[in-house]
Formats: sequence, C-alpha cells, structure tokens
Amino acid sequence: MKILHLDTNHPLLLEQFAQLGFENHEDYVSSKEEVERKIHEYDGVIIRSRFTLDQQFLDKASNLKFIGRVGAGLENIDVEHAKHKGIFLASAPEGNRNAVGEHTLGMLLSLMNHMGKANREVKKGKWDREGNRGVELDGKTVGIVGYGNMGKAFAKKLRGFDVEVICYDIVGGVGDENARQVGIMEFQQKSDVVSLHVPQTELTVGMVNSEFIDAFHKPFWLLNTARGKCVVTKDLVMGLKSGKVLGAGLDVLEYEKKSFENMFIQKPKAFKYLRKAKNVLLTPHVAGWTVESKEKLAQTIVDKVKEKFC
Repeated sequence: MKILHLDTNHPLLLEQFAQLGFENHEDYVSSKEEVERKIHEYDGVIIRSRFTLDQQFLDKASNLKFIGRVGAGLENIDVEHAKHKGIFLASAPEGNRNAVGEHTLGMLLSLMNHMGKANREVKKGKWDREGNRGVELDGKTVGIVGYGNMGKAFAKKLRGFDVEVICYDIVGGVGDENARQVGIMEFQQKSDVVSLHVPQTELTVGMVNSEFIDAFHKPFWLLNTARGKCVVTKDLVMGLKSGKVLGAGLDVLEYEKKSFENMFIQKPKAFKYLRKAKNVLLTPHVAGWTVESKEKLAQTIVDKVKEKFC
C-alpha cells in the first residue's frame, strides 16, 4: 500500500511500514488543496492535526483504506463519513495516556502548593512562606469527567494518595477499582477537584460553563488536559473571581487553532486574566507530549494497521 505522511512523527512509523512492504511518501508542506489533488493515489494517510479530513477530502480519497491519527482524538476527521466509506480509523490514546495522567497530577499538586507562584517570587527575591502555604490532597474527593483511556490513567496515578476518586461518564459501567462511577448530582456534591478527560464532541463543547460551575456544592480545582473548547473561558474566569473555582490547571485553551500548534493572534480579555492569575497554571497542549509518548503513539498506529491489513 502507498502511505502519505502529512505530519512528522517518530521515525519508527516510516521504518516499520517499510518493513511491512508499504511505500511511504512524505508531504509536510503542501496545502490541503494540493494534497486533495493527489490523495486518490494513496491507500493510507498518517496525520496528527495539521488540517481537517472533512467530507470533501474523504470523497477525493477514492482509494483510501485507513487513516492513522497519531494522537488520541478524532475531531479533525469526519468520522461518520469515513465509516460510511469503509475507511479504517486508527487513533492512539493508548500511546499517551500515561503521559496525560502524569501531567494532570503534576498540575494538580503544583496548583495546591502554589509552586508556580512561589517559583516566580523566589526568583525575584521574595521569600513569602505564609503566602505560599499549600493545601494537601489527602482526604479530598477527585472527580474525573470522562473515564476512558486518559481518565483511567489519571485515576491510576492517584492510587498512592488517600483520596476518594469518583468518575462521571455518559457511558455506563466504566468504573473500576480506581474510580467509582457516580451520577452527576453526586459528582457535583462531592468533588473537590474536577478533571476533564473527554473527547471534543457536540456534547462536550462548552460543557464547563457558569451553569456547570455553579452546580457544585463546594469550591473546586479545575483541570483540563482534554480539549480547550470544552471550557467556556469567560465563565471560568467568573468562577475564579468568585472563588467557586479555587484554581485552574489548563493544558488546552479555547483559543487554540484546530491544528493545536498555536493560538489565535487575537487573545480575548478572559485569556489576559488567566495569564495574570496566580492560581492558574497554563501549559501549551503538552500533557501527552513526552519523549516516551512520541514513540508509543507511533507504535500504536503501526500495530493497529498491521493487525488490520497484514
């Protein structure tokens, strides 16, 4: 089969596909329109998030047998149309779930212990111990929204802490030994920490808004290592200002471009608040972006394609 690689990835993708007898072609610079003109020549496409594989693109890909998405989500692919055309979809949440779990835990501990704020102050010569007195995770209830690969990985990391872990998911029966599945009312009643691990869908876009935040019985810390558009930033800022949200760890932002490679040039007022807030920790969509996950993501794609076609 002829494979078109649209994003740079770990070299094992090219190496192992070649060993399987596949013909690799690389194109990391052409526009979507230019790629559309030649995509009919290919049996497979490997992509991260460079552009959207929409219905028009898929219709031009008349010989396409599979799409390898080197990442967890499939929101940049018209999944229903791909399935209608019989195209095999391979994503790789197994490849970076451990990285996401570790990053989420790191953000939570950093927030609760003011590590970002304390680091900046000490470097400026300010030694404020009382102002940086932390809060312990011990005894808290950690609520996980979305209990798939990423949510389960975060729950596993929490096993060494004396915490109660609960999860909420639209799919029933997903709870396990690391998290007890509950309904939304109990979730909002008990959670001290809320961590998002959901895909970007019509149901999850804008799910964390003022109504969602106000429904919680206790002030809580919010973590988002899922997708930026799941959180309405201006409503989060209102929650931070009121004290209903004690702090926020955001690896993803509402203002990211679809490629996830950068933010929009125009940054709204709400984002300016996040930049200055001492109880907000921001990272540039790197929760699943480790040295190890780069290799594991690529290997997962190769393994799934090999199992399907070889």
